[in-house]
Order: sequence, then structure tokens, then C-alpha cells
Amino acid sequence: MCYSLLLVRENTLKPVMIDFIEKLSRNLQSPLPGRKAQYKMAHAVRQDTPLPPSNAKEAGVLALFYPKAKDWHLALILRPNKNPNDRHGGQVSFPGGKREASDENLQATALRETEEEVGVDRRDVEVLGALTDLYIPVSNFLVEPYVGFLDYEPVFNPQPEEVEQVLEIPFLAFIDAQNRQLKDLRINSQMTLKKVPYFAVEQQTVWGATAMMISELLEVWEQ
Repeated sequence: MCYSLLLVRENTLKPVMIDFIEKLSRNLQSPLPGRKAQYKMAHAVRQDTPLPPSNAKEAGVLALFYPKAKDWHLALILRPNKNPNDRHGGQVSFPGGKREASDENLQATALRETEEEVGVDRRDVEVLGALTDLYIPVSNFLVEPYVGFLDYEPVFNPQPEEVEQVLEIPFLAFIDAQNRQLKDLRINSQMTLKKVPYFAVEQQTVWGATAMMISELLEVWEQ
């Protein structure tokens, strides 16, 4: 598909924004930076992450770009912190979730979950490619991250049970090196992680698996 023709037909985006999508699409087809890029935003304990076990659950997430205020934004979600069984409650993540039997593949999972969680019509999303998969030991999920875009600014309709807030983050905020910081994070009453790398954006702490995925996405863009 020629993304320039698609976006020019919509007559909504500046040429520089079209160039961004075309460059990202090309780079996603090249060899990915992989684990080395992910680990740049990983806590020290993640450097020894084991290989995914045979019983790891499959999941798909979507890094969704869309135009807002003449810049590309990413849609992230703040997950509710009400379910004691949710190992990722209260954290910032990409929309996505567990693969269901009806999903053709993990890309279909990512699109379906994004539609369910934030109300974006999956048929409107152009998928550009995938990043390196990432195993999350704490929840035993092997996550496949996909990258896609909309050529319009969506009206989000978050699912209350899954999403406390949709976070609309300018991609430039992640590029800005000043927003890559370290701090101690209290995980629970018995555990505090020291010197955790995170993105400080929109008064939020983006860390863990999501920060690792974004780290690779940044290198894909910059390569």
C-alpha cells in the first residue's frame, strides 16, 4: 500500500507527517533492534529474564499512532487498580490483551482488544508491522507488539472495566531524552525496585514492558 496516496486523499496531514509514517513503515520491515533496544529501558532484574515457558499465554498489543495538533500521538491506557488479581493494575500500557480462540492471529488480537478497550474501529487501523515479542514473567504472557496508525484524530470511548483513562501522548515526548529518568518504584508492601528506568510523560510513569516496547520503537524510528 502507498501510505502517501492514502493520506493525501484524506487531505488531513502535512507532508512531514506522511513522511513519518512512510519512514516508520520502511524501518519496521528491516531487521529489528530487538532485545538490546528493549533492555535500555528495563530494570536490572529484567536482564536475566528466562525464556518463555511452553505454557506462556499469548497476547497482542497495539502502538497506535494518530494525528493531533499537527503531531503524531500514541494512545496508551492507564489500567484500573481495583482487581487484586491484576498484576498490572494501576500501570500504563498499550491497549491489548490475551489471545482468544476466535482470533486469527495476534495482530487480530491487538486490533480487537484495542477496539474493545478504547473504542477505535479496528477496520480504520493500518498496521505497519510488528516489534520484537516480549515475555512478561510476572503474568506469564508472551506479548507481540504491533504498530499501526489512524489518519484522523479518534474520539476514544474507554471500557470502564479495563481502562481508567486514555492517555494521549505526543511521540516527541518519548524522543525527548529529558523524559527518560530513573527512580525507585514501590511495587507492593514488600517490594521496592531501585533505580527503575521510566518515561516521565503527562505526569505518568511509563515503565516495565511498555517502556521496553517503546524503547525499541524509538530505535526503529531513529535507525
